[in-house]
Amino acid sequence: MKGVPYAIIVDFWGTRKPLEKIPPFFRQKICWIHFLSFTLQHKVLFKLTRMENKEVINTLSEIRDMMAKSSKVLSLSGLSCALVGVLALLACAAAQYVLNNTSWMHYQKVSILTTLALILLAICVATVFLFARHKAKKNNYRFTFDQTSRRMLWNFAIPLITGGILCIGLIHQAHYGLTSSMMLIFYGLALINLSGYTFSSTKYLGYAQVILGLIDFMAVNHSLIFWALGFGVCHVIYGILFYFLKERKGKR
Repeated sequence: MKGVPYAIIVDFWGTRKPLEKIPPFFRQKICWIHFLSFTLQHKVLFKLTRMENKEVINTLSEIRDMMAKSSKVLSLSGLSCALVGVLALLACAAAQYVLNNTSWMHYQKVSILTTLALILLAICVATVFLFARHKAKKNNYRFTFDQTSRRMLWNFAIPLITGGILCIGLIHQAHYGLTSSMMLIFYGLALINLSGYTFSSTKYLGYAQVILGLIDFMAVNHSLIFWALGFGVCHVIYGILFYFLKERKGKR
């Protein structure tokens, strides 16, 4: 510290000293030191603020995930949806075989097709249930019949039951060509209702079902084709996309 005036050292350690009494060379040095100290202090505060913001964002994301898990059913599987579509396509092939068989009477065909539809419904429900339970255990989701699950099933069942009763009435009155369009329309409405209690993308599958049902309503003698497109092809496409874009992406 030789050659440095005592007044400069005292000023550096915080003693008040008139600036004009300090030599210009040391006065410039002191100004640079204060400037660098001020800049460093603000950089530290900025980094601390960014760290706090990241912590706040992470906390909010965790709270949002917890609220989503508590208010929505997230255990539905894309693979089960694709498998349901494959089963629907197999059922369409069986229905086509029944319709083309000339050895059976008309009432026999109706009975066989009705039985086939009920068997398909039972298998699809069991498939969705088993895959959902497996996914819930794998991802540590709750899989209980709580209030959220009851609301989801209730909003899903109302359009289905309404459409089912309407289809039974149409079959009873021998309006067979309208049953497939009614099934697609009311099933699509049920999926749109369901999207509020599970993944929101379910509504797009519902929109596709409703549109196909309306087109089927206008078309003539193509009921089985639209039924296969709606319940078969759309389910397979949606299930595959959902699996790769949601489930696989979420694992990564």
